[in-house]
Parts: sequence; C-alpha cells; structure tokens
Amino acid sequence: MAVSATHLNSTPRVVLSARGLRRDFGGFTAVKNVDLDVHDASVHALIGPNGAGKTTVFNLLTKFLQPTAGTITLMGTDITKTAPDKVARMGLVRSFQISAVFPHLSVLDNVRVALQRPNNLSTQFWRPLSALDKLNERAEQLLAKVGLAKERDAIAADLSYGRKRVLEIATTLALDPRVLLLDEPMAGMGHEDVGVVSALIREVARDRAVLMVEHNLSVVANICQHVTVLQRGEILAEGDYASVSADERVRQAYMGSEEG
Repeated sequence: MAVSATHLNSTPRVVLSARGLRRDFGGFTAVKNVDLDVHDASVHALIGPNGAGKTTVFNLLTKFLQPTAGTITLMGTDITKTAPDKVARMGLVRSFQISAVFPHLSVLDNVRVALQRPNNLSTQFWRPLSALDKLNERAEQLLAKVGLAKERDAIAADLSYGRKRVLEIATTLALDPRVLLLDEPMAGMGHEDVGVVSALIREVARDRAVLMVEHNLSVVANICQHVTVLQRGEILAEGDYASVSADERVRQAYMGSEEG
C-alpha cells in the first residue's frame, strides 16, 4: 500500500536543536544536560518554577552565553560557537534583539526602522529619509498581519502595554526569522491583550518555529504543541501539555509537596 507524502511529512522538521547543553557559573551548574528539539510551524513552551534555568537556556540558544558543554544546531548548521549577531542573521531572533519600541516614532516608522537591516539600509546613513519609502508596503503588510494597521500613524509611546508588545513582535518579524524566541510575551498583560497576543503567536507559527518562556499556563495549554519543563537546570518532563500537566513530578515542582 502506498504511503502518502502528506503522511510522510506529518511531523514538522527540527529547525533548532540542542544536545547535552550545560552552563556552569563558577561552582554552580545553571543548566545541565539539556536536549531540546524545536520544530518548524509549531509553538514550543519552556516552562518551570523560578530559578529553573529557562532564561539561561534562552541566552545559550541565542549565544548571549557560551555553553560550558554541548552543541546547538540551527537548520542543520552547528552554531555552538557562532556570534549572536550572526546567529540573528541566520534566522534565530529573540524578541528583544530589536530595540523594543522607539517611543517617539510612529508605529509605521518603528517597523520601517526594523526593516532596514534585511534590506541593507541599516548602515547607509547618507541616504535621504525618502529612501525608506520603499519599505512602506512591507511595513504595512506586517502591521496588518499583527492587527496594528489602524494604529500605523499613532506614536508608539501612546499605545497600551499590550499593543506595544504586539508592535515589538512586528518589528521582530521584520527580520523574517525562521525561529522566533519570545521571553514571557504575556508578562504584565490584561486578559484582553493576552487573547490578542496568543492569537498572533499562533498565526506567526504557521510558517516558522516559536520557542517561548511563559508563566501563564492557560496560554501554554491553548497555543503550544510541545512543552519542556525545567527544574534546577535539568529537563523534568516534556511532551504535550496534557501529558506534562498530569505528571506528578511537574505538580510537585510547581506546587510543592502537600506533606509537612
């Protein structure tokens, strides 16, 4: 019996991978033996109690920290010793790698500034401001994608906190990343903004990988296909949210033992 191509390709390919990842700070091991696979066209959550090592893993993956041991590959290329700016140009982008928001610029101009790098305009300071006009169409496409088209002329400082985070995602998407890392994208948001940004992340992940650190477990349950739980720098559990949330070790890590 013939096997359909759709069936053969039902599992998205791994675009970001870590093996045996370790980071020591003096005599303290912050991350130990972490193996991680992030798949294309999916949302992968990295969760765990405070101090579990989530931010350190993010810093290792984006090369803000060099691992003590282990390897990291991006789309099959070893990036373990690659500089963070080169890693970003290769398509691995963390949301804060773009200046979060230029508060005194318009929403449209924030995105146009972000578009300068992929369009080779970021170092051409002698070019007139009108040279950025060719970026308008793409900038407006990005604003429409994230639901900010009506605010294109608004000053960024006047946006609500949640809309500023949406604008930050738009400026990050301007780099056309293959893998997008989001560090607590829902932090400080009201319920309505959480719903908007959750829908945006789900849409963004239709054609790229998203790895996010997130404390809002209802968000993780709603939008993430895969969850990795860290505790004391090691992987405690992984799988889909239903299996991970049912794991007694995870419950203990988050809630603590009920015994005296």
